[in-house]
Amino acid sequence: MPYADYSRKQEGKGDYIPHEVVSLMVDNDWTPLRAWREHLGLTQSDVAQRLGVSQSAYAQQESSNKLRKTSRQKIAAALGIDAALLDL
Repeated sequence: MPYADYSRKQEGKGDYIPHEVVSLMVDNDWTPLRAWREHLGLTQSDVAQRLGVSQSAYAQQESSNKLRKTSRQKIAAALGIDAALLDL
């Protein structure tokens, strides 16, 4: 089920991070941002294009453990998720 559909069904139930995202983070030592991107089946280029930045600029953000709040919000919007789901 696409995350957007699941999210609509979960309204009012709080933030939910799919097990697959947590597993990707733990098993591969990935940042939450990378785990979400991989879970959603997107490439770095896909997300960079949505953000209007280069792939290399996005790659730097994805590997960072400290994103600015505004960056986190913009990236979450590009992924179609709530920014709070990137705060782990």
